Amino acid sequence: MKKIYFILIGVLVLSACSKHDPILPGTRYDIFDNTDVKVLNREISELSDSSKKISGDEGCDYKQDSSNIIWHGDRKVFVGFATESVVKNNQSPICVGKFLYTGLTTGEVIKFNTDSKKIVWASDVFRQNNLTGGASVVDIVAHVGVDGNAVYAGGLGDAFCKLNANSGAKIWCVNISVPVDFIVVDDYAFVVGTDNNLYAINTKQGDVYWKIEIDKQVKPEYNGKLITVGKQKINYKNGSLI
Repeated sequence: MKKIYFILIGVLVLSACSKHDPILPGTRYDIFDNTDVKVLNREISELSDSSKKISGDEGCDYKQDSSNIIWHGDRKVFVGFATESVVKNNQSPICVGKFLYTGLTTGEVIKFNTDSKKIVWASDVFRQNNLTGGASVVDIVAHVGVDGNAVYAGGLGDAFCKLNANSGAKIWCVNISVPVDFIVVDDYAFVVGTDNNLYAINTKQGDVYWKIEIDKQVKPEYNGKLITVGKQKINYKNGSLI
């Protein structure tokens, strides 16, 4: 009887772990309806002269290390799960009012209340099959961006997502692995992927308007209605080289 009891307890624990993170709060769920990146080959209409500011408040004095620990001065305010291997990056939290947002090497984006020192939500930004036989690297190395009630995040676990800033829920995700920072111009995100393509994504629906092969995986720049990736000049309307 005791043996059966312990077996049942084990099943319940495993079942719970499949739906809930053992370290961070929040229900876990698949973020993709499908894994295909459908490129519409559509032109973008007129854009502003400069990109949006999606980095948060100035003077955010919180730091983050490669073990997923967030520091305020010499004080630990958050301790996440440390992974055995990490991808070198310059990840750091961004502050928006009393909240900070950041990505972890575990593929999670968190919203943290700096007053209460509690996590508001944690959201997975990776394809679930990366943990079941796919790629094991899910680090979020690009800085998280916040634009009003939207949080943009991209990780090495094949995901670039728009999340609800209040709940952390997925609004949409695109199956793109993101190695460097991205930019947002009006209603479009320009994202460099590990497949050496620059993607133009409509931030309202998550539609990919166009993509173009690039020479170097570096953060895109936007100035004077022109996209620059390394030494390449790209037309924002259709992704053609200039």
